[in-house]
Amino acid sequence: MNTTFLIALIIYILVFLSIGFFDIKKINSFTDYAAAGKKQKSYAVIMTLLATVIGASTTIGITDTVYNIGFPGIWWLAFGGIGLILQAFIISEKVRSIDALTLPDMAGKIVGKGAEKLLAFIIVISWIGVIAGQLVAMNGIITFALGKSSKLIFGLVSAIVILYTLIGGQLSVIKTDRIQFIIIVLGVISCFLYLYFVRVGNTEDIMNHIELINANYKPINLFTQFFVIGGVYFLGPDIISRNFISKDEKTAKRSALISGIVLFFFAAVITLIGMWARYNITADELNGSKTLMYVIGLMPNAIGILLVFGLLSAILSSTDTCIVNASSIFVKDILGKDSIVLVRITVGVIGLAATIFAISGNNDIITLLTNAYSIYTPGVIFPLLTAILAYKKRSIRKGIWFAAVILGGLFGLMGAFLPDTLLSLGVPAKLLSYFSLIGMGVSLVFALLSIGQKATEEL
Repeated sequence: MNTTFLIALIIYILVFLSIGFFDIKKINSFTDYAAAGKKQKSYAVIMTLLATVIGASTTIGITDTVYNIGFPGIWWLAFGGIGLILQAFIISEKVRSIDALTLPDMAGKIVGKGAEKLLAFIIVISWIGVIAGQLVAMNGIITFALGKSSKLIFGLVSAIVILYTLIGGQLSVIKTDRIQFIIIVLGVISCFLYLYFVRVGNTEDIMNHIELINANYKPINLFTQFFVIGGVYFLGPDIISRNFISKDEKTAKRSALISGIVLFFFAAVITLIGMWARYNITADELNGSKTLMYVIGLMPNAIGILLVFGLLSAILSSTDTCIVNASSIFVKDILGKDSIVLVRITVGVIGLAATIFAISGNNDIITLLTNAYSIYTPGVIFPLLTAILAYKKRSIRKGIWFAAVILGGLFGLMGAFLPDTLLSLGVPAKLLSYFSLIGMGVSLVFALLSIGQKATEEL
């Protein structure tokens, strides 16, 4: 696979780089760069939204989780689908009508500049971990395909991803996402069909263990993931960025709804691939390797390469979106500038920081992403949702609203990054895994208390 993979990889990244250079002439304003001109039609929004949400966690991470805990591993993506559908029916049209460029920009319009700055800091800091998680997965795929670790090739691929994102902004990301989404679907479906209809193996045990809860995944896990993971799909900055690029409110709602439904089908397919591995590959055979990487080795070369590029596409389509969104947020909402030059510089800086973190940091994709979400979700989801629903109807008591964000985020931060410190202070070990939920509860209470009197006039 080595030579074929390298040739295909060169062609693959050069195509995306050329898209970036092609789009550079179309970027005439910050709105063009950060929100693709806010004029994308449904098919483009749906494809880029799905490409964005299908990343390392929803491919490599989920198959590993399913191998370890069984079919309930489907819930990560299932809650993603539920989050998108709820967004479509509850807030999609209202969010698009606010006419913001970024999620903190929206918070600034409905709560105030302080809210914009606070949310921007939370997102930029948290999303470096999200980007690093995707790059960790990319490094693993490249290492697998080459048969050895190569920091040089990993660095070059990362640099080109950063470069085409830097050059073309959201316009290029949307176009590359379409290509990447098609490759993702072809790769994953080809793998599923080969395992279940060509190689077959032990499918009886798989069918006997289609269960939504088991000894490894209890109701409390269901409850936690619904809020922590589902909340990001419902009101995460990358998801909402796809709302902002939509041409109108109806397009935003339709795109979220269709994407949520499609995500359920993808969840079933990727989970069944993990289940096939669980009941056909022993732990000794796996020997600590990533489940999906091992599965690739079982397939014919052509299907294996297709799946490798499907996984790369899943990762890169999430990574470029995260980078351009975090950079746009830093420049517009923290620096207060609408500068294309500054946002391009920031893309380079954030991309480089995440690459370094990926090389030297934690290799557990799910842990990286969950830790990042554990700060954002408890701190932002309920306060922002409350503000959106109250917009032009009720006033917001800003002091209490800020307390909701800060306290919720602190609980998530402590639970994700300071468990040893909490244990030393006497906090029960069982309570640590619930800190994100506690944070969400606290932020919800304060968010509700922040709702004031009926608005007397439109803001």
